[in-house]
Amino acid sequence: MRLEHLFVQNYRNIIQADLDFSPRLNCFVGKNGMGKTNLLDAVYCLSFCKSSISISDQQTIRHGEECFQLQGSYILPSGDRTVIGCMSRSKGRKQFKRDGKEYQRFSDHIGYIPLVMVSPQDTELILGGSEERRRFIDMIISQYDQEYLKLLISYNKAVQQRNALLKMEIEPDGELFLMWEQTMADCGMRIYEKRRMLTDRLVPYFQEMYSYIGDEREQVSLSYSSDAQRGDLLSLLREGRGRDSAVGYSLHGIHKDELEMTLDGFPIRREGSQGQNKSYLVALKLAQYRLLKESCSKSPLLLLDDIFDRLDALRVGRIISLVSDAERFGQVFITDVDRNHIDGILADAGCDYKVFTVQEGNVI
Repeated sequence: MRLEHLFVQNYRNIIQADLDFSPRLNCFVGKNGMGKTNLLDAVYCLSFCKSSISISDQQTIRHGEECFQLQGSYILPSGDRTVIGCMSRSKGRKQFKRDGKEYQRFSDHIGYIPLVMVSPQDTELILGGSEERRRFIDMIISQYDQEYLKLLISYNKAVQQRNALLKMEIEPDGELFLMWEQTMADCGMRIYEKRRMLTDRLVPYFQEMYSYIGDEREQVSLSYSSDAQRGDLLSLLREGRGRDSAVGYSLHGIHKDELEMTLDGFPIRREGSQGQNKSYLVALKLAQYRLLKESCSKSPLLLLDDIFDRLDALRVGRIISLVSDAERFGQVFITDVDRNHIDGILADAGCDYKVFTVQEGNVI
């Protein structure tokens, strides 16, 4: 999979950009706040139908403008071209199109252009709550398993409906509870199995990547825990109604699953230095890339935002050497603040590359 051309207009602080890319490495250089990350975010949006940064579409429209437009021209593994377009108005709904035909459901697009992004926000995977780590798992599986996203939508709707029943002052009919609990149990077990299988596949790739870019003496791992491991989910939900009614929400279910991240057998959130955390996260995302490449039969796009911060020269060199390997990785997009620094790194990579300078929302 390759992004051949990108058009951006009024997306965050980007005034307008019309860019042709290298099939291998592409770097956006500029001082902080100039718009480098926003260009990566535009590429991200064309894969996931939303920004990686903003909560609402209105926040992605450049100040003082009425709408933003994005268009990407991609070359598929077959050699065919496809064009993905997105437009969002400050007053109106967002439109998303493939080859001129509008999607009725954004979820139908997820996975068509697989993508992995490494960004400073990834620290929340380690330091944030369990919902961040579940979102990480869900985003991986949703890119290669269309059924998974449908299961998640059904499960989350059932949780919302059950929670609404739990909050009622008058106790509702038990059959209503049972209906939503049955959906939670059925969808939940299937989601659990897919998450468990993903974790089993991801761990060896993750350990291999960390050993290469980090410290070979350090042992890293992931372990997945879920209420589904305790037995029948439906029984667990039925037995917990009383406690759940007291607090007004569902205390148990796969929406409480956790992905434990460890370094040398201890939680990395307690043990890891800034450098170890950064290496851990980069290795995890590169493992995600490898798994997606196998599962999607496409090479995902790889976006590396500010990855050189908090890493020594040796680790940076190893990462660039790794992603420059055309047999393992496809097209890569990188941001950096120092042109001389990135020129030296890319020259050592020994493959085709382009460098774009970003200044006050303009790209040179």
